Amino acid sequence: MGLSLRVIFSTQVLQQDSPQSSSSYSLNRVLLVLLVLMLCLLLRSTLLRASSRLSITQKASERTQAQASAVRSPGTDNVVPVIICASEERVGATMATINSIFSNTDASVFFYIVTLRDTVRLIRQYIEKTTLRHIRYKILEFNPMVLRGKVRPDTSRPDLLHPLNFVRFYLPQLDISHKKVIYLDDDVIVQGDIKHLFQTKVKQGHAAAFATDCDLPSTHEMVHSIGMQTTYMGFLDYRKQEVKDLGIDPRDCSFNPGVFVADISQWKKQKITKQLEKWMEENFKQNIYSSAMAGGVATPPMLIVFHDKYTTLDPLWHVRHLGWSPDAHYSESFLQEAHLLHWNGPFKPWNYPAVHSDLWERWFIPDPSGKFSLVRPDSDG
Repeated sequence: MGLSLRVIFSTQVLQQDSPQSSSSYSLNRVLLVLLVLMLCLLLRSTLLRASSRLSITQKASERTQAQASAVRSPGTDNVVPVIICASEERVGATMATINSIFSNTDASVFFYIVTLRDTVRLIRQYIEKTTLRHIRYKILEFNPMVLRGKVRPDTSRPDLLHPLNFVRFYLPQLDISHKKVIYLDDDVIVQGDIKHLFQTKVKQGHAAAFATDCDLPSTHEMVHSIGMQTTYMGFLDYRKQEVKDLGIDPRDCSFNPGVFVADISQWKKQKITKQLEKWMEENFKQNIYSSAMAGGVATPPMLIVFHDKYTTLDPLWHVRHLGWSPDAHYSESFLQEAHLLHWNGPFKPWNYPAVHSDLWERWFIPDPSGKFSLVRPDSDG
């Protein structure tokens, strides 16, 4: 208003003082109008840029929140979280497992691939340069230093002492946000829909669900023929007082911890990791079990801590012992019914000799780096 009054006063003075100055007045008025227009345009442009930046930021934030929500909240889009390890020596095995899962489900599966630092690049290359590039995954590094003073050196089966073999003890310490997860060893093939395994209801007060070694009569003949242990007697040294004090009947059925569904909330509440570490440290001092016994050094702590405290899985979701003998076979009809096959034992399906390797090989994806290769009778490996 002040500016307007001053302009009017100036105009009147100009008109009174000099008619010749009218042209100057007109020019001033035009310049003033142009100046105002420029200021308005500049202000409008500034507001539009700020609004655009805000919109982009909001959209990016919404996208990030949506992606995070998909990982953190399994219930929002039916995410099935699967934890699996990948060592450099057996990376092709892990990829075969992942491929079998991804190919046999329409569920939204998220893979947490746990490895050591030196193998991260190899895993990412394997995934991004093959058909697995469509999977949703996250690579997690495991720090082997947490095992210091807990694992006794043993040369009978050094593969069982690999740091990644103990990742299953430390699930709550991994960078995951799920309350319930599936853990799988790298020597399994999933023939069923993984979402059905995930739908297993872990009973109240239990931290995990396993398949007991006495649960499938159709496997008993083959298991006994290869001398495979199915009770606690085959895993713990009952001559040791520490084992006797547990009060566990040596005839109780054991279970295999290579496939299980875990309730992370209960795992934390019951301090399962601390309990497992306690028995690892006890074995380090007293040698109450060894890898020479069935299942190696990772199974006994699980058997002790979870004795009579786990939910039972459908046995068809863990048909195992395929790797214990190069000669003992299951019937083809039984294998077709199985939802998950596990080559636990020394005779792995990517090596030779091995049984039912054709069921594993159909899911194998060649390593683009060439580091992992199959060993077959006609190969040089």
